[in-house]
Amino acid sequence: MLKNKLNQKINVNKKAILIISLLFTFFLIYNIFCYTNNQVEALSRYGSRGNEVIQIQTKLKRWGYYTGSIDGIYGSKTVEAVKYFQRKNGLTVDGIAGTKTLSAMGITSSSSSSGSTSSSSNVNLLSRLIYGEARGEPYAGQVAVGAVVLNRVKSSSFPNTISGVIYQSGAFDAVSDGQINLSPNSTAKSAAQDAINGWDPSYGAIYYFNPSTATNKWIWSRPLTVTIGKHRFCK
Repeated sequence: MLKNKLNQKINVNKKAILIISLLFTFFLIYNIFCYTNNQVEALSRYGSRGNEVIQIQTKLKRWGYYTGSIDGIYGSKTVEAVKYFQRKNGLTVDGIAGTKTLSAMGITSSSSSSGSTSSSSNVNLLSRLIYGEARGEPYAGQVAVGAVVLNRVKSSSFPNTISGVIYQSGAFDAVSDGQINLSPNSTAKSAAQDAINGWDPSYGAIYYFNPSTATNKWIWSRPLTVTIGKHRFCK
């Protein structure tokens, strides 16, 4: 009888150890999954430090979203600036610079490739700008709008990236009114790719406007390069 009770107690202890081991294993796997997932989805967040944070702060400060110092530390001011950017650009407002937010800023997880004008993220962003600004215009006019963005990238008077030019404060109505967040059609995508490939129907223009709706007298003083559809392109 005593031996049976002892065996039962041993069996109970084995079951308890097995359950504890299973729970521990599950907990370990769950934490590894969460950590890995966070590394993918939340590349920079409150408390992060490093070059990527510097890029975020630099871009947001250039575009007027961030007023703090560029110190590479993802503090409360950076969080608020990221939220401001997300809110203005139709992104999830969580203050975390995940893949979608970084893509909208023109930043990839590999900082060395973030400035490439031929990257898929740049083609997508440029096509969204073209669709928001010039859908319904002749195809050459849509390419010309893309060319204006690229001409600004090359100019020392403007930011030196596609995202920097597009998101520069007050630069494009499509950004101000949210049309930048519309899904571009195949025509806008082709126009963006043609512009990036080097076609410039604007003949080096860095500005364009619609003469029938323009209210800024200064823009009329700019030298005309070409008129395509409803847009007047100028330097």
